Amino acid sequence: EADHIGYPVIIKAASGGGGRGMRVCRNEGDLRREFAEARSESLTAFGDDTVFLEKFIEDPKHIEVQIFGDQHGNIVHLFERDCSVQRRFQKVVEVAPSMSLSDATREKLYNYALRLAHEVNYNCAGTVEFLVDKKENIYFIEVNPRIQVEHTVTEQVTGIDLVRSQILVTMGYALDHATLRISKQEDIKLHGFALQCRVTTEDPLNDFKPDYGTLVAYRSAVGMGIRLDAGSAFPGAKISPYFDSLLVKVTAYGRTLKGASERMHRALREFRIRGVKTNIGFLLNLLQHPTFQAGEATVPFIQRHPELLTDPGWRDRGTKMLRYLADVNVNGHPDVKTPDVSKVFLEPEIPAFNPHAPFPKGSKDRLNELGREGFVQWLREEKRIHYTDTTFRDAHQSLLATRMRTYDMLQIAESYGRHHAGDLSSMEVRGGATFDVALRFLKEDPWQRLALLRKALPNVLLQMLLRGSNAVGYTAYPDNLIVKFIEEAAETGIDLFRIFDSLNWVENMRTSIKTVRERTNSLAEACLCYSGDITDPSKTKFTLDYYLDLAKQLEDAGAHLIAIKDMAGLLKPLAAEILISRLKETVDLPIHLHTHDTSSIQPATYLRAIEAGVDVVDVALSSMSGLTSQPNFNSVAAMMQGHARENRIDLHSLNTYSNYWEIVRNYYYPFETELRSGTASVYEHEIPGGQYSNLRPQARGLGLEEQFETIKENYRAANELFGNLIKVTPSSKVVGDMAMFMTSNGYSKDDILTKGHKIDFPDSVKALMRGDLGQIEGGFPPDIQRMILKGEAPYTDRPNAHLEPIDFDQELAKFQSDFDEKARLRDLISYLLYPKVYREYHEFRETYGEVRNLPTPAFFYGLRAHEEIMVNIGPGKTVLVKFLNVTEPDEQGVRLVFFLLNG
Repeated sequence: EADHIGYPVIIKAASGGGGRGMRVCRNEGDLRREFAEARSESLTAFGDDTVFLEKFIEDPKHIEVQIFGDQHGNIVHLFERDCSVQRRFQKVVEVAPSMSLSDATREKLYNYALRLAHEVNYNCAGTVEFLVDKKENIYFIEVNPRIQVEHTVTEQVTGIDLVRSQILVTMGYALDHATLRISKQEDIKLHGFALQCRVTTEDPLNDFKPDYGTLVAYRSAVGMGIRLDAGSAFPGAKISPYFDSLLVKVTAYGRTLKGASERMHRALREFRIRGVKTNIGFLLNLLQHPTFQAGEATVPFIQRHPELLTDPGWRDRGTKMLRYLADVNVNGHPDVKTPDVSKVFLEPEIPAFNPHAPFPKGSKDRLNELGREGFVQWLREEKRIHYTDTTFRDAHQSLLATRMRTYDMLQIAESYGRHHAGDLSSMEVRGGATFDVALRFLKEDPWQRLALLRKALPNVLLQMLLRGSNAVGYTAYPDNLIVKFIEEAAETGIDLFRIFDSLNWVENMRTSIKTVRERTNSLAEACLCYSGDITDPSKTKFTLDYYLDLAKQLEDAGAHLIAIKDMAGLLKPLAAEILISRLKETVDLPIHLHTHDTSSIQPATYLRAIEAGVDVVDVALSSMSGLTSQPNFNSVAAMMQGHARENRIDLHSLNTYSNYWEIVRNYYYPFETELRSGTASVYEHEIPGGQYSNLRPQARGLGLEEQFETIKENYRAANELFGNLIKVTPSSKVVGDMAMFMTSNGYSKDDILTKGHKIDFPDSVKALMRGDLGQIEGGFPPDIQRMILKGEAPYTDRPNAHLEPIDFDQELAKFQSDFDEKARLRDLISYLLYPKVYREYHEFRETYGEVRNLPTPAFFYGLRAHEEIMVNIGPGKTVLVKFLNVTEPDEQGVRLVFFLLNG
């Protein structure tokens, strides 16, 4: 029979459809192989293994004509449906009417369908199915004597309810009865286009394998021109592998096929089905394909376009956010061990501003107008004292273990910039530990934070702290990575790079200074890190001459400004006056003073420094100032009232911004430094302010919190063992590691000296002695260096010189392959600086999504019963979340957490 029909042929199951029991055979070998399989599949699916052969038509359109007859001999057609978009002969999308057929072919199809129906006195609804080849030759397939899944598109374009009509005809009504009102064929009019998509629980990326499980969320789309025919789909519904995978049929209507397709696309995008995989992404890809939109799709269309199966990249933001909140509610935040449930968190007030008014002129505008050299000259000649506000960086690093979130900064940033841009030389917003902590603990993208702050603060110089050849990390990196980091940071928004080396080694700063000068439009502010006491003649290592020589070297290296980085708050008032005065005589650059108020006398240091001619001082808003943070901005501004160098500031307005941070700071109570008052012990242990607040949490994590005083003593001892270092990250971290190591093992300084040859020291200590962080003034104590390295040869040059340059093109391609094909260079930089941390951050984002927009109390402590929050999950998309309750744990220890999302 196949030879008589002529190959290719198609085997079909006599008792069913949906593509089951169907096989295409192009020769006798195919037929012999596929015949038994087709019969077996037909028997399994329909209980009948009867099959038949048909001629197989290459690349046809599948067109079906809807017919309708009554018991009185009246038969009409309701036009055609284009069902060509199929997968394995199973219809996927159906359209009415077909766009691409000629009128003559349509009329032939209608006539054929009506002749067939009249021949058998057909009554009720039925479908006559045809194939139409490229030359519009018509081939009859079969008649389906029932209503079809896709009947909805015909109902939409004709306005006739086929199901109701079936019932009435079966009851004996004629088509021309008043209840049906179909007197003749001409009464049936065609209006616009309709298409139907079947939303199924199938995974297109896994060969459309049916998925099953529990629907975590089910929200369907509605609106003008959208019709839903749904089954049992609701949150909590169980999807079984034993039944049809169809969840809902979505029908869209429009005046044109393109309009209907766009309406369908919008509706499918608004569906939210979570807990099982669906084919919605595949349908969206299909709807946007130009071949489909032109109505030219044929039966092999899906097979020929595998790109339709690509993942559209669902973000699933709402469900991921709820998963995070549920986890925190049940298990707590990993950074908050014992939350205080009695805490009441207030909403801070944000000083009002007009968001539509132009931004007032600020330091960023001045830099743009004058250029770098002009700006530097203006600053040197300025009589007024200028201020850098560290609230957004060093203040919270020093007081709150760097845990301040972008959410709280952005709430106030624009208001602050509009009211006080003219009062600020710059705002420190990045650098130090913030990059690491953003990724590691806050699960935020530090590049995104910078970009958002740049947008909110377009009129103020944004400043960052750069660790020279260590960038924002704790080790040496290839020079070209440092260059790329600086270029990207400048492009994203940094105007002033405060560059330092943790050992005051100029060689480790040259690359950064040169890059800022030659490859950006930003300012290079080079630091001399202050340690010791230049007024104490017994301290002979870090003398006045040492600092003056260092400043001259930095000026020669190309610095635009010189910063005195007093990271531990050791610079006393008299020393400040002497140092500033002599620096003004030695270098022809503006001087910027940074300190920490750990001893509580640093405002006096500032006053002497200002009178000695310092150009800029670092301050923090009052509620984020003092102790290990910077001196109080509000109080320093008040102190300067009436002074010859006063920079007039609206103190009342400044206080309102302090009020904001006073309320917000309470959200971060677990991270408070716990230093309650100023202490003169800083002159003994010399722990930097930024490190002090992190040291106690580290001790707590190691079970050493009760020995914190011993840790501080060992910090001093470790510094002495290492030869009296400049202590600032990352060198200060090494001293801290050694102090922790000594405390946890019960070692004293004498123990190290006498037993050191038997001790395996921490890796960071070995790296320091090996020269991984650079060289120190006078060199490391030789005996200690040999004891720690145990025969390993140390470097005598820059550690970066021993590192291979990075091939960024190659690394970015690999990074995109491993993580995200849309990943940018800045993401790769984050990974290269912190590979393990970035990978953990990426895995967190994959599980919980973007948590940056959660209010801080919810982020750290979860939600309380019946608490509601508004969360912005994207541009123009804000969701309302309400926590209902959490169940008791089941036998596996699992709890169920219930929320309302948008009601």
